[in-house]
Amino acid sequence: MMYDKYQLTVEPTLMNYSFVSEGTKGKIIKLISYTETGVKGVYNLGFGDKDTNGKMDDVTITNNGDSLKVLATVASTVYSFTNKFPNAAIYAIGSSKARTRLYRMGIANNLTDILQSFDVYGFIEGEWYEFEKNVDYEAFLIKRKKLVNLFL
Repeated sequence: MMYDKYQLTVEPTLMNYSFVSEGTKGKIIKLISYTETGVKGVYNLGFGDKDTNGKMDDVTITNNGDSLKVLATVASTVYSFTNKFPNAAIYAIGSSKARTRLYRMGIANNLTDILQSFDVYGFIEGEWYEFEKNVDYEAFLIKRKKLVNLFL
C-alpha cells in the first residue's frame, strides 16, 4: 500500500504500538495491540484511542479527518508483526458494524497488494471463506503467505 503513514512507537515485543493522529480534532494518541486468543497461533488485532487512563478505547469515533493514514499505519503493523511471527494469524473485527465495514473496504481497496504477502479470509454465518470484495463479513483473518526458497 502506498499511503502516508504515521511514525510508530513500538515495544520490543512487537505486540504493542502507538502513534499520534493529527487532524481536524487535534493530536490524538492511537494504540494498537496484538493479543493471543484462545486459539493457538491466532492473535487479535486491537486498535483505538488512548483514553485518560492510558487504556485503549476502541468504541470512540474520532473523525480526525485522517482515516486513510490511520488505517495504513495500522496495516503496517501487520507486516512488522508477521515478520517477527510469520506463522501467526491475525484476527480483526470492528467494535461496530460500521467499523467492520470500514475494515472490509480497506482490505477490498488494497486487495491486490495485500494478496502478494497474505492470505485473507472473511467470516460469515459461522464459516471462514477466502476474502471476496462486496461481501458483508463479520470478521477477518489474515495470514502471511509462506515464502518459497527459489534457490534450493
